[in-house]
Amino acid sequence: MTPAELAALNPAPAGLSREALALWHAKQGRWDAAHDIAQEIHTPLGSWIHALLHVMEGDQWNADYWFAKAGKPSRGPQQIDALWDEIARAVL
Repeated sequence: MTPAELAALNPAPAGLSREALALWHAKQGRWDAAHDIAQEIHTPLGSWIHALLHVMEGDQWNADYWFAKAGKPSRGPQQIDALWDEIARAVL
């Protein structure tokens, strides 16, 4: 599956990883659902997704915390779509 295919799914199919499901919810505009899932993924990848969500929320300070936990460089709101695609490629 490609990031574009993941984004286009509706509804999300059963069997997606937690990471893919969080990204799917984020792309669908379901920030709270995505955040609830990301909070429970205690890995660098989960932290990276968590960072993306806080960038989307407009909370750059919090996003920077999660980027640091993920070991990734900070990214800003102008890069949300590119960041989502980059994370989705890593997840898929």
